[in-house]
Amino acid sequence: MTSKLEGLLNRIIRTGTLTATTADGQSRTYGDGTGEPVAIRFTDEKAENELVDDPQLKLGEIYMDGRMVMDAGDIYDLLALVKSNTHAEDLSFGMIWRGVARLALTRLQRLLPVNHNRRNVAHHYDLSAKLFDLFLDADWQYSCAYFETPETSLKDAQVAKKRHIAAKLLLGEGQRVLEIGSGWGGMAMYLAESSGVDVTGITLSTEQLRVSRDRAEKRGLSSRVRFELQDYRTMKAKPFDRIVSVGMFEHVGPSNYGRFFRKAAELLDKDGVMLLHSIGQPTPPLVNNAFFEKYIFPGGYIPSLAEVLPAVEKAGLFIRDIEIMPRHYARTLRHWRERFLARKEEAVRLYDERFFRMWEFYLAGSEMAFTHQGFFIFHMQLARNTFAVPDTRGYMAEREAALAAFDAARPPLEKVTY
Repeated sequence: MTSKLEGLLNRIIRTGTLTATTADGQSRTYGDGTGEPVAIRFTDEKAENELVDDPQLKLGEIYMDGRMVMDAGDIYDLLALVKSNTHAEDLSFGMIWRGVARLALTRLQRLLPVNHNRRNVAHHYDLSAKLFDLFLDADWQYSCAYFETPETSLKDAQVAKKRHIAAKLLLGEGQRVLEIGSGWGGMAMYLAESSGVDVTGITLSTEQLRVSRDRAEKRGLSSRVRFELQDYRTMKAKPFDRIVSVGMFEHVGPSNYGRFFRKAAELLDKDGVMLLHSIGQPTPPLVNNAFFEKYIFPGGYIPSLAEVLPAVEKAGLFIRDIEIMPRHYARTLRHWRERFLARKEEAVRLYDERFFRMWEFYLAGSEMAFTHQGFFIFHMQLARNTFAVPDTRGYMAEREAALAAFDAARPPLEKVTY
């Protein structure tokens, strides 16, 4: 075992139990012996050195490449063990200078006039629809569910999420609704079916556009629900009564927050209401996660509320309600990961073993962010008119109860495979 690897693991693992076996067959256990044991094994010495030099990127890469194998526990257990032990003083000189370099690059990219939204979206969302079919619910909801109890099923929690958002939008029959980032169309179709509204959904993903249009046609909603390949920044339309955006804001980036909310104010009627659903984190991040930036969400950025609020205010929008949901996404991601692992053979046939491990790492790392790093979901309800929303929150429960009756009466959705 190299002294560098031994030194790194000695610095990091103080509590818990980690056994590391190197390529030459040597094993050593780190930590205080508490908790469930986690064991890793390296298949080559180069992987050990790469991990020491750049753990933020290389931990995911060497796992993805099969050069670090889990002998006890799974990759989530390892990530949670590391994060529960990691402190700033654990950083080596090499880690620090790589972090500084990434910070400088991130700040430079934010200043560049060229925006690669379409390319970045395609990198993730234009993957085969069959991949997402492996782990999403029947309505293809690829955003945080709303668990009314910890025991709620993923299907019911995703319905509850749509219900919760619809209630906050204060929908009225015949209203025109814009969805910015329409995913696979489930939210738009739910709003149309449950509340009698007319919905326009916009996306930058050609794969999501194809699936959404097909689903709307199959459900007989094409006259009331339309999907367009459209960048919100260049959209021209008569103001909408309502705007909703779920899981899209993480792709906007801080340099575009002002533009996003100015455009939302332009597209929102003077008496309109907007609901923004996004991931947030406790403080502004200095730099993106290196593995996620390279392999999963290039250009993605998780904001803190402190970064978002000034842009909202400058756009002339009133904040009428903010809700923080700290653990719902951890439960959602756990469901997704378990479902994905259960269909490993299909995922490997669709892509390969390396891709499967990359996505396992992505799902585990995302879950860990909510269980160990204080990440959360926020709902921000906005309006151009401070009187557009009632002064008390009772309307939310009343509308959710009415929507719950609608949900109970409708037949269950049949999952369509693409």
